[in-house]
Amino acid sequence: MGLISFLGFTLLVAGYAWWKTRGTDEKSADGYYLGGRSLGALTIAGSLLLTNLSAEQIVGLNGQAFSEGILVMAWETLAAIAMVITAVYFLPKYMHKGITTIPEFIEERFDENTKAILSILFLIAFGIVLLPTILYSGSLAFSTMFDLPSLLDMSEGSVIWLCVWSIGIIGIIYAIFGGLKAVAVSDLINAIGLLIGGLLIPYFGLKLIGDGSVGDGLSILWTENQDKFDVTGDVTSSIPVGTIFTGMMIAQMYYWGTNQSILQRVFGAKSLKEGQKGVMLAAFVKFLIPVIVVLPGIIAWNVFDGNLESADKAYPQLVKEVLPPALVGFFAAVLFGAVLSSFNSLLNSSATLFGFDLYKKFFNSEASEHRAVKAGKYFGLGLALVSMTIAPFIANAPAGLFDYIQQALGSLSVPILAVVLVGILTKKVPALGAKIVLIAGVIMYVCTIFMRPSFQEAALAKAASNGITDAAELAIIKAEAFPHFLHVMGILFTVNIVIMLIVGAMKPKTDVYVPTQTQAIDTTPWKYAYVVGILIALLVLSTYLIF
Repeated sequence: MGLISFLGFTLLVAGYAWWKTRGTDEKSADGYYLGGRSLGALTIAGSLLLTNLSAEQIVGLNGQAFSEGILVMAWETLAAIAMVITAVYFLPKYMHKGITTIPEFIEERFDENTKAILSILFLIAFGIVLLPTILYSGSLAFSTMFDLPSLLDMSEGSVIWLCVWSIGIIGIIYAIFGGLKAVAVSDLINAIGLLIGGLLIPYFGLKLIGDGSVGDGLSILWTENQDKFDVTGDVTSSIPVGTIFTGMMIAQMYYWGTNQSILQRVFGAKSLKEGQKGVMLAAFVKFLIPVIVVLPGIIAWNVFDGNLESADKAYPQLVKEVLPPALVGFFAAVLFGAVLSSFNSLLNSSATLFGFDLYKKFFNSEASEHRAVKAGKYFGLGLALVSMTIAPFIANAPAGLFDYIQQALGSLSVPILAVVLVGILTKKVPALGAKIVLIAGVIMYVCTIFMRPSFQEAALAKAASNGITDAAELAIIKAEAFPHFLHVMGILFTVNIVIMLIVGAMKPKTDVYVPTQTQAIDTTPWKYAYVVGILIALLVLSTYLIF
């Protein structure tokens, strides 16, 4: 029954995507990269959610919630505010130009070489961090939920390799040969399935805790795990409360306001109004997502008494424990769709960045549009193979899965956001300032990653020499020895902004930047964008007041 429902739902999504995209010209840049600029608000919202909400998000955040509790919901609830800011401020700036990629905007504001550097940074982030973590987390979920090592009589490591390459090959077929519209359309139906399936896990989990009653289960969970329902993390937690006002919002604004794989969905909108409505709808749903990506982790803590070999196994173990057998196939298909969605979205964006921004500059300046699209597809295929090779080794990462993603991306998110923001807000800062920040910003952040362990070891050695042995006190000393990585992001973001402004003051642009206006789409803004945005922001703040 489980296998039948899995195959049935998966084939339904594939068939629907083919039917909806059969008339799109995938050989043109707009057709392949932007779905023919024909996407509506509902499709955009579904694609944004599923591009973001994949196995690495569900498995990783629930793993953190298992260890630390509800404070990790900041990654989701604060995302809603970043999405509101993107909809009302960034989108009009981008879509008035009719751009296909963020580096294209950077080229117009700065120059072609700055665009090339930014495109390369995006591709590094996709190929080394995001694509491998998506493949690994999805493989870990399937391996644990269905006990594949026992079923296939293979070691856990071998099963991870098998799953990674199976998911990767299917994803390549979807993304490389289907284009953005195939990805976005399949995302919509998968997003609906993921929301339904995702809500079933806490429902059945609470019923298990409450001996058949969801209300009793919630009451028991709240009463027995009070420490898990405190949003104010201390210095030893993954999100100390102060970081919400520093690097947390920088990470969120980078992801929702400048990340090519996210914004490409919105650039495919038929109008600015549809793009804004799609982002706002996704922001509202994002505000509710902690029920799917945080609550199950706390439920798992209660169900398993905090005893699991790995926190990242909390969610798949809970699914295996509470979900009725008849629904296992459906949930597997939904999770499979989520993994494919994020993988496909990043591959499509990689093909876009290479074909649109790099191929003509470095490889074939006379290439036709069709040739550039084809080159982008080949590059996407190569990047997929690299990420499939890297993915199984993520099991050896010392931090939790989600923390690993955020720390690794910090090296790119800080300088990229600084360059985009200064590019929008100023007209005199030259390309030289952007280039310095894009290169030096990455180097500075990477240096802090290597510096942190030595500072922590020195602090612990000093504590030992002073006779301090209490584990809790040592944890605080270690945490305070070096700023949290989110604080580091906040500090370096400010430094990057200052560097660009100093360069702008010393060597200002001689030609004043004048933004262009596209005729490709209707750029009339949605008249209710500010009102809806304020309501969503108030909902987020109310959540923090409750907890």
